[in-house]
Amino acid sequence: MERKIRVAQIGCGKMSKYTMRYVYEKGAEIVLAFDNDAEKFGRDIGSIMEVPNQNIVVEDIKNLEARLKEVKPDIAIVTTMSLLNDLESVLRICANSRVNAITTCEEAFFASNSNPKLFHELDSLAKAGGVTITGCGYQDIFWGGLISGLASSTHKITKIKGSSSYNVEDYGIALARAHGAGLTLEEFERDVASLDNMTTEARQELINKREFAPSYMWNVAGWLADKLGLHITSINQKCVPKTYSEDIYSTTLDMTVKAGDATGMSAVVTAETEEGITIEAECIGKVYSESEFDVNEWTIEGEPNTTMIINKPCTVELTCADIVNRIPDVINARSGFVSTSEMPELMYRIKPLNEYIEKE
Repeated sequence: MERKIRVAQIGCGKMSKYTMRYVYEKGAEIVLAFDNDAEKFGRDIGSIMEVPNQNIVVEDIKNLEARLKEVKPDIAIVTTMSLLNDLESVLRICANSRVNAITTCEEAFFASNSNPKLFHELDSLAKAGGVTITGCGYQDIFWGGLISGLASSTHKITKIKGSSSYNVEDYGIALARAHGAGLTLEEFERDVASLDNMTTEARQELINKREFAPSYMWNVAGWLADKLGLHITSINQKCVPKTYSEDIYSTTLDMTVKAGDATGMSAVVTAETEEGITIEAECIGKVYSESEFDVNEWTIEGEPNTTMIINKPCTVELTCADIVNRIPDVINARSGFVSTSEMPELMYRIKPLNEYIEKE
């Protein structure tokens, strides 16, 4: 592609500060920006990126469909919600407007195993529109590509075990609430933990009805199995609250979480496969104390055993860089709702993004 890639930013919160700046710095351009917060309407995106004005202002997301069809961007970056149901309207509009979409929505990373009905509907719409929808971010590499890379140098695998922690303060109020931050333990048990106290059949019924709320590692387990050619025979998850011994203030929730209340949660997903390999993956999302930091740790058990530990990864920036570096792969991909598990290995983009585009 000889011209710059034209990008629409949907969601102008904490993540967009980086995604938009990275877009410009990789030789593409933002042509539209949207949010549902009226206080942001009319604000130049330069102020969000903390750079000079770019002559693009934040618009009301109610005008999304009309503006996408008018301006015709190549791709939309969606940095809003964590569950596919919450993105349904936006992704339908993108597909119907013939605009590719890439999103930080964690469920979209491998949505076919948690919300297959909506996944297939969006897949059909994207195919009809000749565009691609995908989900990626930090998990694309740190819970996905790095693990499959380690697996490729292992003779025999019996178990893949992972744990990753992150500060919910970095991602906005929707994610913090989804992790139960700020709830009493009784509220957490009622609103979060109890949702997993069910039979496999009951969970499948929720999945079929589009009412299942997966933890992030549910979709990661699906992605890893797909990438490694494994076939999942059973999968379950368990969510438990994380607490702190002292009161702790959350700027995102704008409240003090009382000592002993939930600062967030740990969610452990265990998947068994036909091939005899177990995937056990835990994500810990909570309001951090001053001494806590992000940790990403994965072990492949077998011959040989290998453990990888990454302390203090810049999870937000890595998520946003992944999104932007994936843009050429999304535009080049087949039409439909496509997992990055079937896209090429992610590359560092040294050239402007448009120079990696195969389609015209």
